[in-house]
Amino acid sequence: MLRGKKLFSNSIVAAAMFIIFAAVPFFAHASASRNPMMNGGIIGPPANQRPPSLQFVGIEQHLDAEVPANLVFTDETGKSIMLGDYFGHGRPVILNLGYYECPMLCSELLQGLVGSMKPLTFNLGKDFEVVTVSFDPRETTEMAAAKKRDILKRYGRANSEQGWHFLTGSAGEINALTKAVGYQYQFDPKTAQYAHAAAIVMLTPDRHISGYFYGVEFSPKDLRLGLVQASQNRIGNIGDQVLLYCYHYDPRTGRYGAVISNILKLGGGLTLLILGAFMFVMFRIDHREGRLTSHRHDDLRRVK
Repeated sequence: MLRGKKLFSNSIVAAAMFIIFAAVPFFAHASASRNPMMNGGIIGPPANQRPPSLQFVGIEQHLDAEVPANLVFTDETGKSIMLGDYFGHGRPVILNLGYYECPMLCSELLQGLVGSMKPLTFNLGKDFEVVTVSFDPRETTEMAAAKKRDILKRYGRANSEQGWHFLTGSAGEINALTKAVGYQYQFDPKTAQYAHAAAIVMLTPDRHISGYFYGVEFSPKDLRLGLVQASQNRIGNIGDQVLLYCYHYDPRTGRYGAVISNILKLGGGLTLLILGAFMFVMFRIDHREGRLTSHRHDDLRRVK
């Protein structure tokens, strides 16, 4: 019986130590300062601080703003289509703005997007859509079709042609779309090229802006989390939900960053779960030891 009492005492001490460690994340959470999330803003220096050729180039974030559904564009097959036709099917949409004869940046962005999409298990056209729109009203359906063939060849997945759309449109429709998402660009007559930002816009199935991703290469993890969040949890799995709990979109960087307080809370919860399992095992062992000791005493009394 002494051995059982000693084992029980040890289990209580160990449990107390676990409680102390489990409490640490919650105390840390209480004392941690929380950085406010930015709801919008212009990415880039103010217009009066930019060179003349870049005065109107940048991205003014319109998070949660609604993109117009009634804008009419022409797809790569020459068919007139309303922008809203790509929404309402429960799938998030990646909006990519550029122009098809861009000598460098637009092609690099499209290739970077392809490289980020390849590792994803989501299926283009089934789980999400990509809409590429030229902001140059002079570009043609033939240019859009040629760019689509090139990009889909690089992507290399079967049955993707129905999920990636390449559009052209009139100046009025283009201006309405770029204004809605805060995308600013400028034509340079000296070079006969457009100066513009490099970014993609994540849209929800009901046409609201959920995030902006900057640059010409995108982290597959960020892209996946962005799609899961934009889908309003219609795609993804439980692992994605855990990651979204621990990682939040930061509009200042266009990336997902760790939320320390949530990680600490999750760690504390897991610690308490382990603690509960540990104490259950300890009490079961202690109970079994007590029963064995009692049986030994009964056997000794019978022998006497």
